[in-house]
Amino acid sequence: MRYLLILLAAGTLSSCVQTTPQWDARFGLDTRTTLAQQIANPAAGRNPDPVAGMDGHSARGAYERYQKASGGQQPSVMNGGLK
Repeated sequence: MRYLLILLAAGTLSSCVQTTPQWDARFGLDTRTTLAQQIANPAAGRNPDPVAGMDGHSARGAYERYQKASGGQQPSVMNGGLK
């Protein structure tokens, strides 16, 4: 009985230990670090030069030609491609 009371008292006192501030100090740090490492050029938004490439009309025409050349919709995977 005596050991049970000592064990109960130790369990009760251990629940009062403050671990949350230690965990909260680093909460999300790894996620923010990983996200920051994926950014190639942080100052890209301040670059006034447009991206070199196609204009919108040419890109849309190329995409539409690509869609027509593919032969319509892709076959469904759910039924094994049967129509």
